[in-house]
Amino acid sequence: MRHSAMRLPVVPRISKLFVLSSYLLVSATPFVPLLLGRDVTGWTQLLGMQVIAWMMLWAVFKRPACFHPLLLPAFIAIPLDLYLQAYYGQTLSAHHFAIIAETNPGEAMEFLGHRAWLAGLLVLIALAWWGGCWLLCLRSADLDWTDRSRQVLLTVFGLAGVLVLYGSLTGSSGQDARRVVRFDSSLVSSWELPALPSWATFSINAERFGRTRPLGLGVAAYEFWKERKHLAALSDSSRTFRFGAVQDEDSDTSRTVVMVIGESSRYDRWSLNGYERETNPLLKTEPNLVSLSDVVTAVSATRLSVPVLVSRKPARSSLKAGFSEKSFLSAFREAGYKTWWVSNQMSFGEFDTPVSVFAKEAHVVQFLNFGSYKKRSSYDEVLLNPLHAALRDPAPKKLIVLHTLGNHWNYSHRHPQAFDKWQPSLFDVENPVHTDPAMKTRLNNSYDNSILYTDWFLANVIGELKDTRQVAGMMYIADHGQTLYDGSCKLAFHGHNTQHEFHVPALVWYSDAYRRKHPEKVAGLLRNRHAKLATENVFHSLLDMADIRYPTERLEWSFFSPQLQRHKRYVDSYGWTDYDNATFKGDCREVIGRDKPLTQEK
Repeated sequence: MRHSAMRLPVVPRISKLFVLSSYLLVSATPFVPLLLGRDVTGWTQLLGMQVIAWMMLWAVFKRPACFHPLLLPAFIAIPLDLYLQAYYGQTLSAHHFAIIAETNPGEAMEFLGHRAWLAGLLVLIALAWWGGCWLLCLRSADLDWTDRSRQVLLTVFGLAGVLVLYGSLTGSSGQDARRVVRFDSSLVSSWELPALPSWATFSINAERFGRTRPLGLGVAAYEFWKERKHLAALSDSSRTFRFGAVQDEDSDTSRTVVMVIGESSRYDRWSLNGYERETNPLLKTEPNLVSLSDVVTAVSATRLSVPVLVSRKPARSSLKAGFSEKSFLSAFREAGYKTWWVSNQMSFGEFDTPVSVFAKEAHVVQFLNFGSYKKRSSYDEVLLNPLHAALRDPAPKKLIVLHTLGNHWNYSHRHPQAFDKWQPSLFDVENPVHTDPAMKTRLNNSYDNSILYTDWFLANVIGELKDTRQVAGMMYIADHGQTLYDGSCKLAFHGHNTQHEFHVPALVWYSDAYRRKHPEKVAGLLRNRHAKLATENVFHSLLDMADIRYPTERLEWSFFSPQLQRHKRYVDSYGWTDYDNATFKGDCREVIGRDKPLTQEK
């Protein structure tokens, strides 16, 4: 009996150790990059924030059994956090919440491929892990905080909270200035509150706290909610915005402009640009086609890059939600054009995404991909019939935006089997995974096959425009590129800060009638075909291409203009990096700035 009694305390000790170890592991995910040989910016402050957050959580709730339910999202997020750290060097943030919200289960299943079962298993393990910890917390009071130190700490936290509230109320900045705070009262018209001295002021870096675990997930979720609310508000606030755009001359002349937004296409896989495989057999026969050789996108993510492409949103603001101005769709509308936004991507509600905010500016909005990114989803040719119908609309002037799926993963799902030219491809692989380096050959072959299909699609768009015999033009530009296990590079897909993802294909086609009408613009285009350009140039160039004028125009940003001037091209690579003052590291061609990158504001 005595021997048995001595062994009983071991079980509570093991339970206590299990719970504490679990909380430690949950907190450790932001520091995983250190195990991968990468740096963690401000890791000491991050660690300090995590310790304080845990102390505050424990002090307020006293018992782990009371606060443990709040940790469920953090436990479930561990597999995703580890995945993002391993493959993208990122922690789960508001941006990733947005991507998840804009991705349906079908697309997620396709993206994960045969690893979908593993993802499901990891989630189940995380749930079981969380449930086991909670059960142990409920059964034991060993981890309850009951001594006087808890009261002391609550007092300290309370005082700190008062200081933060007072500082936000007075706008304290550590100076001796005073701020007048007005209250609506019949007794008091205003109080003068002294600012806090510098030693009593402190602030919390919300972005850095959002990287902590577990409480940082709440900050990321709040930022995501704020972004959605902000985008909805922008749709109202920009309702009265006007460019003052007008057609410069011959307003009765029938004109058609088609803007094709590509997806996940990289410059060097187009034979028009020197690729050894003939991926553009049809476009190479077009005499009025001009390929722009040096165009970069600021961010390698659709939801962030497209707003810069369709509006005057600066590249360095691309990580910020929304924009106070409208897009070129509204400028064309002001100039008397009927406008279309026809998309083979998905709609997630009127104001759910940064892209859809702009899409809704068009007279006619069509989202045609009802099957997500699955194999049964539509090919880009689904856009051709709506294009044909729009071109036969009686409106004399038209702007038609075609938003394609282009070369988005899964590459073999982006084209019919008739375009499966280079093999072995992904066509005969069920649920391939882009993160598997063993797929390198098949992945690259299928990617080139998808470019071949894009060539066919664009040739058909040009054919439709030729049939109108109007003053017409088409502009194509991809939102971002792809990394494809280049050489010894171990990366694929996008989001990796590589030249392959920032350097995008862009081209312009013009009709014979357009060349006769605007010979000076064609000459400017040919002169600037090798200029250093960015997606920031698209808004200005598209309006100039249509000969639309507005008071705040910047012809020095139009590649149709002899006034074109070079500007700094910033890309999202470890901060805002000057692309033209950077080196390209290794076979991945990682963009590394020679100067310290500028800080990103979100």
